[in-house]
Amino acid sequence: MDRINMDEIVVLITCASEEEAEKIARGLLENHLAACVNILPSITSLFLWEGKIQREKEVFMIAKSLKSAFTALEKTVKKHHSYALPEIIALPIIAGSEAYLDWIRVNTRPDQNL
Repeated sequence: MDRINMDEIVVLITCASEEEAEKIARGLLENHLAACVNILPSITSLFLWEGKIQREKEVFMIAKSLKSAFTALEKTVKKHHSYALPEIIALPIIAGSEAYLDWIRVNTRPDQNL
């Protein structure tokens, strides 16, 4: 199957705490902007910020969503996020179980929020 123009995406998000991640995840799910959000606690992130190397403990989120929902998803994340510049990166799903991809499509309904 040619998946080049398919809508399914994985969105990577980092947060300051599990509580913040869960609040964001619940907002995405309640608004049908993602079908599933995994929360992975306690990752170590090193990054450049204001010209210096920073090292922080963070929480990593992986959201399964649709490209058509990304704008609303990004807005929801920013609304509930504590960072001035949160990581919100979408990657296309280039292959996957067709039944799982169907499940993402059925459970992500960005048009519902218009």
